[in-house]
Amino acid sequence: MATRRTHLKMVENWVGCRWAFLVFFGILLLHAIAILLFTRGFLLTRTELSQYSQCSDISESPCFSPSSTDQRNRKNDENHQNSCWTKPAVDRVIIIILDAIRFDFVAPSTFFEEKKPWMDKLQVLHKLASNPALSAKIFKAIADPPTTSLQRLKGLTTGGLPTFIDVGNSFGAPAIVEDNLIYQLAQNGKRVTMMGDDTWIQLFPDHFNTSYPFPSFNVKDLHTVDNGCIEHLLPSLYKEDWDVLIAHFLGVDHAGHILGVDSSPMIEKLEQYNGILEKVVETLESLSGPGGLHENTLLLVMGDHGQTLNGDHGGGSAEEVETAIFALSLKKPSSSLPSEFDPSSCQFDMDGKKICVSSIHQLDFSATVSALLGVPFPFGSIGRVDPALYAVAAGAWNSRISHTLNDNSQSGFEWMKNYVNTLCINSWQVKRYIDVYSKSSPIGFSGKDLSHISNLYADAQDIWSRNIKPSLLFDEQSSFPLTSAIKIQIDAYSNFLMTVAGLARSKWTEFNLRLMSIGLCLMAVSIFIHVLIIKSLDTQFRLYFHLSGNSGISLAALLSYIIVLIRACSFLSNSFILEEGRVASFLLATTGILQLRFAISRNKMILEGLAFVLLVPFLKFGIELGQSKQAVNSLFLKIDPSWTLGIQSNSNFVMYVVEILPQIALMLVVYILYRCILCRCAKGALKYVTFGTILSYLLISLMWALDSSLLRLPSVLGCLKGNLIPQIIYAISFLQLLFLAAVQPFIREKYINCEESTIFKASALLCSWSAPIIVLSGKQGPLVALASIIAGGCILKFLQLKQESDNGYTRVSSFYSFPVAQGSLLATVLFFSTGHWCAFDGLRYAAAFIGFDDFNLIRQALLLTIDTFGFSHILPILGLALLVACLRPARQAEQKKCFSVQLCQVYLIYGLIMAVPVTFTIVCVTIQRRHLMVWGLFAPKFVFDVVGLILSDFLICLASVYYLV
Repeated sequence: MATRRTHLKMVENWVGCRWAFLVFFGILLLHAIAILLFTRGFLLTRTELSQYSQCSDISESPCFSPSSTDQRNRKNDENHQNSCWTKPAVDRVIIIILDAIRFDFVAPSTFFEEKKPWMDKLQVLHKLASNPALSAKIFKAIADPPTTSLQRLKGLTTGGLPTFIDVGNSFGAPAIVEDNLIYQLAQNGKRVTMMGDDTWIQLFPDHFNTSYPFPSFNVKDLHTVDNGCIEHLLPSLYKEDWDVLIAHFLGVDHAGHILGVDSSPMIEKLEQYNGILEKVVETLESLSGPGGLHENTLLLVMGDHGQTLNGDHGGGSAEEVETAIFALSLKKPSSSLPSEFDPSSCQFDMDGKKICVSSIHQLDFSATVSALLGVPFPFGSIGRVDPALYAVAAGAWNSRISHTLNDNSQSGFEWMKNYVNTLCINSWQVKRYIDVYSKSSPIGFSGKDLSHISNLYADAQDIWSRNIKPSLLFDEQSSFPLTSAIKIQIDAYSNFLMTVAGLARSKWTEFNLRLMSIGLCLMAVSIFIHVLIIKSLDTQFRLYFHLSGNSGISLAALLSYIIVLIRACSFLSNSFILEEGRVASFLLATTGILQLRFAISRNKMILEGLAFVLLVPFLKFGIELGQSKQAVNSLFLKIDPSWTLGIQSNSNFVMYVVEILPQIALMLVVYILYRCILCRCAKGALKYVTFGTILSYLLISLMWALDSSLLRLPSVLGCLKGNLIPQIIYAISFLQLLFLAAVQPFIREKYINCEESTIFKASALLCSWSAPIIVLSGKQGPLVALASIIAGGCILKFLQLKQESDNGYTRVSSFYSFPVAQGSLLATVLFFSTGHWCAFDGLRYAAAFIGFDDFNLIRQALLLTIDTFGFSHILPILGLALLVACLRPARQAEQKKCFSVQLCQVYLIYGLIMAVPVTFTIVCVTIQRRHLMVWGLFAPKFVFDVVGLILSDFLICLASVYYLV
């Protein structure tokens, strides 16, 4: 007995000194340092060189400069007097960016297997592209993931491959400091006017002669940016104070984020854009006559990236990386592009007119536009001057230099001569950059890769020096041998440029293996610390449950370890990462079946076992929708049901179900709250916490009723529409949390034992968080909340059943391992069943603006975090204390003293279960760092997992203070 009292005294000292918080905080710091070091090694940006291209640099190249060409041909004109590296093919360029334009928004529906409602809306582009008298063409533009707007704009203007870590700056874009197209335009006398998305001002703060920026982050606002562009675009077409005009529209991107592709506002936006483009083209054509303002203007209508059917982007799927470019030169083409340089795909549109579509990589955009305008290529550009896009405008240039020629083959030969010289300059610039980059960066391309690149360039230059350059120097006329030689030269340069781009895509990032190894080792150390502390508490404090037999507790603990390892090891495969939600639901169903078998063997709680097993398919339904990238809330937000679910928008039955089912679920949650909390635990002033939560639920119900198209509420309630109700809910939740923080030290005194006080504290905390999480989740929120309550209740019931049914002594860690592992699986399933997945297109950006119209980075980031991790991290971790509090202590006096240590054990086990999969994720991305899908799959998975781990550690620290102090 003396030894026992000594152990209990140690327990009191351990808790009294608040070692629990120090341990959890130390683990948080260890994880933060490990992740920081690994991230510094894994997500390093490439070395951004400080060099900038200059006009004078062309003298170092083996190619012809415009000045030498002019002296040879004695053909100078006003446009060539300002030439730099290449002869300008156009005088002015208009770049209209339609953010998040999918390829099937632009291309005719005949290019696709099935016609969708959003296709064939940009008819003006089809008419222009099908007119053989015009130099116009549609391109499928391929972006490099991740497909966030910042990275795409950076890639379009620098001609490089922005690395993954830049995605973190998408909501606070830093100015681009490396060489880029906008800088080169400004440095070489080109006047640039910008209007629309204010991200351009953040990226290029001092480069525009005139700018009309508009705030871009309120995704609920479909019109402000677009209306600003419309206001300034058409009047600017009549002005002479610009050489390059950029108009960046955002309506389609925002409509996609809020409503999805298959929605009426999306269709209306596309039709609006069609009308705007018609007016732009009419204005340009009216001013394109000889001597006109737009006689030699190039119009580019393009997207920066695509979007999924539910309007998200950021990943690397075909829907997200495939966008479009439409190019129109107002000069009549004098020659057609040789077929071997333009592998177009041709179809007849709905009017029976032939339209051909080419492909282009966005990586090539900067180099191509630079060549067309005659400015130096950005120093870090690794793109190729695309022959098809170059030919759209270069035909206008050919009409000047070949105006005395009637033979199309001769003018085609002239195009080839100029294009091969442009590729010579292009290849020299890329080779120069690779050489400088390899010398400046200690971890660049491998020696083998550099040797291969050098050999390709040397072979191409050998052909140039021996065959092509002498022929062009003496201005030889078209002949079959020379034409064939030029084609061989173009192929050699193209092969070199495409090889460099391919190597850059696979090996661009500089991985610091030393930092990555240190970070991985620290994560392994954290796991060891978890296990050591858990075992130390088991042994040192001798905390045992006194049960009445020995029937499989250790077996259940072993099963929990196996489940955690199975899930962690699955992250070593990209296929299992893609199927993570399904794997988690399968493992959760497995635990449910084992519980049901145990209940049947004891002839107790069979109904609870059946409920848990049947609940898993309901959650898996949400996962299936998420896996197909059809967000769960596509049914439960105020939009038409998606066609992909096979639901007709005019189905009254379905619409009634969508409107009424969430309301019923919400009322059931209110009823459960009333029965389990209000009638049992709440005392005195603490009842106000519960009343506030019920009030919030009623406000949520009212908000959805006001938005319903099926209910007709009194018009006097119309003033409550909009942002007022969500803001009231946020305020109530915030006041509840402040109230709990203020009265927390006095709660235990009002209850008989610490178990009862913990039950109330946990229930009150969950209630305070639940309302904002539900309102951010949309109408799926009450359904998920109800499922969470049922599943959590079943886990608690089965834990009590084990305590009542088993015999003997068992360690605390073994007793709690299975329910804690089951709870972590449930949390993972909830993450995927709410329509999220581990990719940036799995974020619901619209949730960040529920209750607010203006953009505030901290506020919107907080709301987005609550929506993303609310059901999967916040509620499960804060409610974990109920596992300990709801058990009936075997020996009241002793268990009361040991309660806090049991709670620490549970949180340590949960932290261990969270840390093990994250460690395996780090191992996975280390092994797969050169994998083709590293930035499209493994890196997003890494980011989501480490953010979830840090958030979990932080919440565990808060919970230790809240429950143990």
